[in-house]
Amino acid sequence: MSALPRRLLRLEGLAVLCGAVAFYFHLGYGWVLLVVLVLAPDLSAIGYAWSASAGTLAYDLAHTEIWPIALLVAGAFRGEQLPTQIGLIWLMHIGADRFLGYGLKYPTAFKDTHLQRI
Repeated sequence: MSALPRRLLRLEGLAVLCGAVAFYFHLGYGWVLLVVLVLAPDLSAIGYAWSASAGTLAYDLAHTEIWPIALLVAGAFRGEQLPTQIGLIWLMHIGADRFLGYGLKYPTAFKDTHLQRI
């Protein structure tokens, strides 16, 4: 089986990470909120304390690019920095996860992701 799709998905993650970092610092945002929030999406794994299906749902909802992109768009249209800053931090997290091989979860097991079995 070809490893190309997995490599391309990881490279996409790296591109998202690098793009979000570049825009974050280009816009002049500081380190404090970045350090505080960069791992916040991983708090969604607490859902696994209830059940595998709850954990999968919570984790996947926190690790899809839909929400941070929505924040970026809202921040841009409203001219507000905080949603833009949070959206970029969130995208950094998701991009780093994808680059490292952590994907969206399947309910079969925490280690089963759309990128690979971890």
